Amino acid sequence: MSLLAFSLIVISAVMHALWNLLVKRSRHKTAFIWWMFVASGSLFTLSLPLAPEPFTRPESETVALLAMGALCFVLYHLLNGRAYRGGDLSIIYPLSQSSMIWVPLWGILFLGERLSLTGICGILLVILGVYAMQLRRLSLGELLRPFRDLGNPSVRAALAAGFIYSIGSVAEKSGVRNYSPFYFTYLLVLVMLLLMTANICRPRYRTQIGEELRGKWRLILLSGPIMMASFLTFRYGLNLSPVSYAVPVRQVSVMVGVLIGILFLRESFGRIRLVSAFLIFLGAIVIRFG
Repeated sequence: MSLLAFSLIVISAVMHALWNLLVKRSRHKTAFIWWMFVASGSLFTLSLPLAPEPFTRPESETVALLAMGALCFVLYHLLNGRAYRGGDLSIIYPLSQSSMIWVPLWGILFLGERLSLTGICGILLVILGVYAMQLRRLSLGELLRPFRDLGNPSVRAALAAGFIYSIGSVAEKSGVRNYSPFYFTYLLVLVMLLLMTANICRPRYRTQIGEELRGKWRLILLSGPIMMASFLTFRYGLNLSPVSYAVPVRQVSVMVGVLIGILFLRESFGRIRLVSAFLIFLGAIVIRFG
């Protein structure tokens, strides 16, 4: 993986963790996520005159990949919002990033990617770090605790979010191969916003839209540039590297998410979480040279 691609994806990871923090601090998760896309979509539209290249009409294959990616990411955000209602950021966020387990498999099967031994070791380190993040102590019984927690609705929602995200990642990797990452991201955000708008128009959310805007308007304004930066840097980095490496490297955001949860949200922590975060970081560095 090139240094440029690695740097772009790490920046995206930090931005990704930051907007997850904003979601955690919101009151009505689904309404807040919709407002985030309104903010980022508006900022994208205002930045079109500064686009690095002229707009070209996407081919039918690109449109299909856009639709698939948008649907997967909308489901990811909805499941993520549901998971955060009953779980800590430092627990739910790593689980929702379990897409890295699936993405290398999809990359090999559907995109013809080949992984080096160094790259595989890096991916395994990241997976080990994310798994260990769920442990409360080092014991044989505790090693099985994450599987026992599958009965928790927040845990199931987070794992489902990770699986669906992996499918969307493969779709967008295929999309940016032959189309501008800037305009692919812009169209992706617009399609996702349309899908989210259709969902939020349901009666159960109507009162939450205004309440969330009045109560969290500062966070909503802040979310626009953060989400836009996260989206753009990842798509440009994805265009420069295999998706099998890009998604695991982005798990540096898990380390950032854990530190945010510990330092700013006063969530419980211990040596295991800190060591796990280090394993994730080490795995990303190994992938960089894989």
